[in-house]
Amino acid sequence: MFKKVTTFYRNNGIAPYIWTILCILPFYFILQADSLAKMLAGILLTFLFFAFYRFAFTASNWTIYLWSIILIGISTAFTSLYSYVYFSFFLAYYIGNIKDRIAFTSLYIVLLVSTTVSINYNILIQDALILKQLPFVIITGISVILLPLNIRNRKEKGQLVEKLEHANKKISELIKLEERQRIARDLHDTLGQKLSLIGLKSDLARRLIYKDPEQARAELKDVQQTARTALNEVRKMVSSMRGIRLKEEVLQIKEILKAAGIELEIDGSTVLTNVSLFTENILSMCLKEAVTNVVKHSGAAKCSVMINQSWKEVELIISDDGVFKDGNKERGHGLSGMKERLDFVNGEMELFSEKGTVLIIKVPNDVKQKD
Repeated sequence: MFKKVTTFYRNNGIAPYIWTILCILPFYFILQADSLAKMLAGILLTFLFFAFYRFAFTASNWTIYLWSIILIGISTAFTSLYSYVYFSFFLAYYIGNIKDRIAFTSLYIVLLVSTTVSINYNILIQDALILKQLPFVIITGISVILLPLNIRNRKEKGQLVEKLEHANKKISELIKLEERQRIARDLHDTLGQKLSLIGLKSDLARRLIYKDPEQARAELKDVQQTARTALNEVRKMVSSMRGIRLKEEVLQIKEILKAAGIELEIDGSTVLTNVSLFTENILSMCLKEAVTNVVKHSGAAKCSVMINQSWKEVELIISDDGVFKDGNKERGHGLSGMKERLDFVNGEMELFSEKGTVLIIKVPNDVKQKD
């Protein structure tokens, strides 16, 4: 038990000590009273204040106003009768924790007015006890002004952080879901058709093995070739799932363009900073798709890749001197696939096809994400 208490005080700094002193301090001022009745009344009001203060934290709706007005009344009475102004610290802390904006604003104003009026009244009547502690009274007045605002701002900031974390978790879940769907589509497109073909040709070969052995051997050869093709495609798909850096993708497109006889020009650094592996992988896949389109459909002799990274975003500009064929279905499908991938990282894509083709891809930096 002692260890838990010690840990609590160590984790909360000096604040618990201040609140403890403020809880004991009223009795010092009560003992300064000039009559026993006044002392007993002060002790009763003190216990009532802390009891009502406890109830106030569980209040809701209109009861917030009820408990707050009662507590402000007790605090004002203590200031007037006993020159004790420090209950306003408790009230400032409580009002700062009120979630409803209208309740916070109205009670904050009431607290400021009541505290200011009661303090100034005691100063005007030349209350000796108030004048002795005047520097502390001024600090209390400043605290009553600033503490509720500071607590409310901190609470709102914490709520925004929680909402942001929730949104990031939701985005991560959606990304995982989309990735699963993409894997399912890729497996279906890659293996579904070829496995069906293997099954059909195997059945055909089984039926022809005695009637037409030569044709059966040809069908089995096709089965073997189809199986190898499917295996290669699965390997490529698994390789793309592992994630690839832009620097590595640039090396691959160099080989592809070299084999196609297309001159490549690279401008900018291929090493990105403040970008997650997921985002960089999407950029790499888009670059690969864009270069594949150049090789297959443009008839270009030269291709240029420009990489620009600012504090805000990463920009890829892929241009060629070929001809953009707007009616090409495969190329259109590739562009729509790139658009879908970029949507997941808040990226955007623009295509221009006046003199040659220029594809501009922009993706914001995501320094808060982790690989």
